[in-house]
Amino acid sequence: MSTDMEQSMHDFKQGMGMMMREAPATMAAFDGFMNSALCNGALDTKTKELIGLGMAITARCVYCIGIHVNKVLHAGGTHAEIIDVCQVAIVMGGGPAMTYIAEVKKALDLFEKTGSAT
Repeated sequence: MSTDMEQSMHDFKQGMGMMMREAPATMAAFDGFMNSALCNGALDTKTKELIGLGMAITARCVYCIGIHVNKVLHAGGTHAEIIDVCQVAIVMGGGPAMTYIAEVKKALDLFEKTGSAT
């Protein structure tokens, strides 16, 4: 049985697959932009993904939370670093952001167990 986060990641992949088929030039441009923005620079990729996670929590985006938790872990981030990001996101986003920590937990449960769903 799949979890909510597994379902969210599946749904995200389905939507991106549709966009890649129907708007390949736009998706290639966006992918290039994303890769350029998130590669090592003055900040390393892990730090950028941690920032992305904090922003995803405050934006209340389930899909983004799952994606960035996975990317943080793949970039060498730790559970403890993710919890620190959650704390800062709650400071910046208040109660609404705090409710989305449940999504972070789902993503941690999924990706720490499986290593990746992508």
